[in-house]
Amino acid sequence: MQIWRHFKTITYHKYLVLKGCFAVGLYRQGLLHDLSKYAPSEFLIGIKYYQGNRSPNNAEREATGYSTAWLHHKGRNKHHYEYWIDYSADEAKTGTGMKPVPMPWRYVIEMFMDRVAASKVYNGCAYTDRDPLTYYERGAARMESFLHPDTKRRLEKLLHMLAEKGEKKTFSYIRSKTKKRK
Repeated sequence: MQIWRHFKTITYHKYLVLKGCFAVGLYRQGLLHDLSKYAPSEFLIGIKYYQGNRSPNNAEREATGYSTAWLHHKGRNKHHYEYWIDYSADEAKTGTGMKPVPMPWRYVIEMFMDRVAASKVYNGCAYTDRDPLTYYERGAARMESFLHPDTKRRLEKLLHMLAEKGEKKTFSYIRSKTKKRK
């Protein structure tokens, strides 16, 4: 039953992000995280391409050349760096006409929690605190020109901290930084 498996997977992922966001004081981010995954345009694709060990969006992309679910998702969820890409005022300088803009702190944290939760969901019992960094590093080359340097620096700092010091110390650090920003 793909419907039930997909529902359980996205709901468990959402729960893990909520738990992480609540642990660092970002209650709104936790509550609102990934609600668009329950919309028909994302949920039905998730059912069709569900595999259980990776995002159905990747399978849709492989089958059709692009992912309609992802296009819908990234435009509605500010914790994805792709949401924060805008047209450049100086196209000659960037060469693409597009440029990344800095993500606000709360969305960087939600993006971090999203990566941690995805690693926990897809790696299951084999999860380690190094997994989110490993996953990030595998895709870093293609993300390089799409992440604002400030966003990249913040995200990488948190991923390295998690890998080296663990979840408890990393969440404590995030909580203290979040309180200072409020």
